[in-house]
Amino acid sequence: MYVVYIIQSKKDSSFYIGYSGNLEKRLSDHNAGKSRYTRSKCPWELVYHEEFGIKSEAIKRERFLKKQKNKEFYIKLIRSGSSGG
Repeated sequence: MYVVYIIQSKKDSSFYIGYSGNLEKRLSDHNAGKSRYTRSKCPWELVYHEEFGIKSEAIKRERFLKKQKNKEFYIKLIRSGSSGG
């Protein structure tokens, strides 16, 4: 199972989008400062996720979401989805 996720920084409310085969470990890594892209904005909170059975589908969705580069789009997605923290 692969998960595409959106986490939100509690420090500045920014979003980060990623995918993982182990969401709990990945979120823990983000909050432990193990990712150079997210380390400066800890702590992070899971606000949305989608599950995929195929890795390539998860990667495709992650790329689509990252290309949006639109905070309002992400907020609407989070509000409309039944996923998330």
